[in-house]
Amino acid sequence: MSEKNTSLAFDALVVGGGIAGGEAALNLATNGFKVLVVEKDLSVGGKMIHLSKVFPTLDCSACITTPKVSEISRHPLITIFTETEVKGIVKNGENDFDAKVVRKPRYVIAEDCTGCQLCEEACPVNVPDQYQYGLVGRKAAYIPFSIASPRVAAIDIENCTLCGACERACPTKCIDFTQKPVEYSVKVRTVVVATGFNLFDPVNIPRYGFGEYKNVITSMQMERQLAPTRPFHTILRPGDGKMPDKIAYVLCTGSRDASVGNPICSQICCMYSIKQAQLLMGALPMADITIYYINIRSFGKGFEEFYEQAKGMGVNFVKGKIGKITENAKGNLILRYEDINENILKEAEHDMVVLSVGVLPNTESEKLFVDKSLQLDEYNFVKQPEQLVSPAKTSIKGVFVAGTASGPMDIPDSILSAGSASSEAISYLNNK
Repeated sequence: MSEKNTSLAFDALVVGGGIAGGEAALNLATNGFKVLVVEKDLSVGGKMIHLSKVFPTLDCSACITTPKVSEISRHPLITIFTETEVKGIVKNGENDFDAKVVRKPRYVIAEDCTGCQLCEEACPVNVPDQYQYGLVGRKAAYIPFSIASPRVAAIDIENCTLCGACERACPTKCIDFTQKPVEYSVKVRTVVVATGFNLFDPVNIPRYGFGEYKNVITSMQMERQLAPTRPFHTILRPGDGKMPDKIAYVLCTGSRDASVGNPICSQICCMYSIKQAQLLMGALPMADITIYYINIRSFGKGFEEFYEQAKGMGVNFVKGKIGKITENAKGNLILRYEDINENILKEAEHDMVVLSVGVLPNTESEKLFVDKSLQLDEYNFVKQPEQLVSPAKTSIKGVFVAGTASGPMDIPDSILSAGSASSEAISYLNNK
């Protein structure tokens, strides 16, 4: 740990730089409050910045997120710490919180980096790219993704061989391997928890073959293949690089399943699968798309019409629970399932399977406060004691929750939740 210990003061601390955290920070700053946004990743924007389009309008996700992220990044009252974690918050009294924040080294002097990517070209080390969900590789010296904010290189020190190639290639000499973590003591008056959600890891359902069969992928891996910043120019099977002809979606992978510890509905899986199916119909016009589902929950504005539109486009919907997935000699997948309408067991062959993974809570929010006074609900999301009256309020006065930290929700609801949290925070700050 660096000996440097810097003291800072802000009106509000926003934990999480996704779409909800960013919206809450922007609302607070627009009302004249000084805000610190702490994001554990290398870029703000959360998961939304990695999506292709949003349902049910099919608007470009990056086209919505990038201007918003730019506005947040340029606001004079917003300070953003990426690659940073909150190690503990203590409430001393009303409008008085102390937070310990640790900023990890990027091994690049951010102010001097031009984003030229020459370090990336020079680096000899290849590792799986977490931002493309392992579909392709990246270098140990890299810019996270093309529309990252900030667009600044980082060194993956765990995989770096310290060969010096990036240092020699850098035109501004901004590579700095002497950087160490910096601890900040931050004084704030209110806290907004916008820690987001985790995605279910389908390795925990072995019968689906994820990790064993290369042509079984997750919905986020398919999302990256459909996005404008995608790794390939088309949709490819990871197993052999061929374009798939028959694609299956398995809904409720890790949702509504008490056996894997997530008995609740994730609310977004049906619609993002239908969205991807429509996009695939455009990208692969000759492909057959089948969605295996328990129930289609199209409860939002325009969702039912979106579902009917997908059926009209030729997407095949099969009401059935997948029992097991196996692989044949060609690398195709055999899905064994119960056809609920006909009440019989069936098998179907597909050359690619997409697992529509569900939403899990980010339990890091419980660790934010030293005394663990931030309560979670029975599903490990941040508890909302007054959910119907003041949904942003938490078990700690002066601490508010935004977005999916409080439960599964889609993007519009996350933004509405962020508006609620920022409004409650502003009211709390004004009633000092």
